Amino acid sequence: MSSKIAVVGDVNGQFAAVFSKLAALHAKNNFAFAIVAGNLFAAPSDATEDDDASVQSLVGGRIDVPFTIYFALGSNPLPQPVIQKLESSDDELCHNLYFLGKRTTMKTAEGIRIVALGGQLDPNIIAGQSKDKYPPFYSETDAKVLRGASTADILVTGEWPEGVRSRSRVAFEPDVQPRSQQCIADLDAVLKPRYHISTSGASFYEREPFFHMPTEDTDGLYPVTRFISLAAYGNPNKQKWIYAFSLDPNTSHPVSPPSGSTICPLTHPDKKRSAPEQRETALVYDQGRRGGHRSNKRRKGESRGPLASSECFFCLSNENIATHLVTSIGENAYMTTAKGSLSTSQTFPGLGFPCHLLIIPFSHQPTLAAIEEEERKATYAEMQKYTTSLNKMLKSLPGEYGSVTWEVSKSSLPHTHWQYLPIPADLIRKGLVEAAFKALAENYHWPAFTKEDVQDGFEETSDFFRVLIWDPDHDAEKQTSFILRFDEKIRFRPQFGREVLARLLQLDDRIDWRDCGQTQEEEEKDVENFKNSFKDFDFTAE
Repeated sequence: MSSKIAVVGDVNGQFAAVFSKLAALHAKNNFAFAIVAGNLFAAPSDATEDDDASVQSLVGGRIDVPFTIYFALGSNPLPQPVIQKLESSDDELCHNLYFLGKRTTMKTAEGIRIVALGGQLDPNIIAGQSKDKYPPFYSETDAKVLRGASTADILVTGEWPEGVRSRSRVAFEPDVQPRSQQCIADLDAVLKPRYHISTSGASFYEREPFFHMPTEDTDGLYPVTRFISLAAYGNPNKQKWIYAFSLDPNTSHPVSPPSGSTICPLTHPDKKRSAPEQRETALVYDQGRRGGHRSNKRRKGESRGPLASSECFFCLSNENIATHLVTSIGENAYMTTAKGSLSTSQTFPGLGFPCHLLIIPFSHQPTLAAIEEEERKATYAEMQKYTTSLNKMLKSLPGEYGSVTWEVSKSSLPHTHWQYLPIPADLIRKGLVEAAFKALAENYHWPAFTKEDVQDGFEETSDFFRVLIWDPDHDAEKQTSFILRFDEKIRFRPQFGREVLARLLQLDDRIDWRDCGQTQEEEEKDVENFKNSFKDFDFTAE
C-alpha cells in the first residue's frame, strides 16, 4: 500500500510554525509520517531567549506535533534539554516527535525502511564508530556500518554523496556549495535507496532520477534513486523547503531504466577496477570486437555459445560497463561515445570533440530483426531519432559536416548497434564516401553495394552491412542508405566500416581501437564537451 510522506529541510528553531503548516497539509493529505532532514533546532550562536523558551515548550509537550515526525541529526548541536530528554525516553522527544539518531536503520509501521546518517564527517574520529550519538559529527566507519542495512527505501544524510551532480542537466547555483562525501556516495551505491534526502541551505535541488545496474540481488531489475536536497524553511530565495511524495515499499523495481533517468553517477570503491582491467572490460569494444569475443583462442570444435546479457558490454545489466561514456538514455536505446574512438578532438576542428558515437538498443539481440515486433519498431524509430538529432547538432556547429552511420547486422554477433561519425561535407558531395565503401568491398571481392533502404531489416534473409550517408544540404532525417549482403561464405570483417573511414580521413594509424587508448579523465572531458553541444538536441531530456 502506498503511503504519503513529507520531508522538510532545515527548520532552525522555527518548529512551531513548521508543525502548524504540516498540520494544515496533513488535514488534506493524511501523511503517514514526515521527516525533518536538516536542523530542527537553531545553531547555538543564533539562538535567542525565545528559541530557548520554544525548546522548553517542545520538550514539555506544550507544542502540538500533528502526526508522526522523525527529525535527523543536523549540523547544529542539539540543545542540552533535548539531549537530556532523549536519553531518558528512548529517542521520543515528545508525543509524535522522534529522533532518527546519528546512525540509524529502522522500519516504520508502514513497512518503509529508513536509513539515516546524521551530522558532518569528522576525519579526526579515528577509533571506529562514534561512541556518542548526539554530537553532530560522524566517522567514515559510521557510514560503512550502515552499508550492512543492504537496502533502504529512504536514505537521509546531512551531507551530499560525492559526484551526485555528475551527468545531471539540472542547474544548481547555490551561494554556498553543500558539503559532499565519498563515503556517502558509497553508502548510496550499496543501499540503492528509492529516495535520498538531504539539505542545501538556502537552495533546493532535485536531480534527475538515476538507476543502478541490475544484479542478482535485484532480480535483474533496475533500482532507481531520486536525490532531493531541500532548502531551509523561511529561506530568502523562497526555494522549496518541503517535498511530498507517495511510496509503496512493496513496489518492484522497473524492468528497464525510466525515461529521463541517468545511469548512477556514484561509484563504490570496492567495485572499482584497476586502469588496465577497466580498459579490458570497457563498455565499447569497437566494431564487433567486444565482450562477446572474450577469447580468440578456443579449442578446435569448441562452441562459444550465446552471450548472457550480464556479460555483454552493450547491456546496461552488465555492472562492468564504462558508464562514464554514456551520453544519453532513451526508452528503447541509449547512446555512448566509442572506446578507442576513430576520431580525436582535433579531427573535426569545428566540433572540438571526437563525436564517434554508438547507438545501442536495450534489447540483447544480435540484429534488429531478432527483436520482438513492437519493441523492434520502437527501437528502430528511436535509433533513427538519435541520428537525426546528431545531424541537427552538426548543422548548428562551426564547420560543415555531414555524417556516416554504419551497422553490421550479423546473427553471430552478441548485440546489434549503430556507429556514427561526422564527415567533412565536401567528401560526401564529391561522392568520395560512397566510393570508398564500394572500393574496399571490391578489393575484398565481396558482393556489390546496392542503394536501398531495408528499414529495421525484418524482411532480410541474410546478414548485411548497412551504411547511411547524410549530406548537410538535405534535411537532418534524410539519409542515403547502401546495403551489402553477405553469407557464411564471406569472411566479413567487423572493422570494415572503421577501416573505410580511417583511410578516407587519413587516420590509418587509428584503424584498431586498441591503439587509440585514452585515460578516463580524457574520455570524460570529451564526453562532457559532446554533451554540452548535444543538450539542446537530446530528445530524451524533454
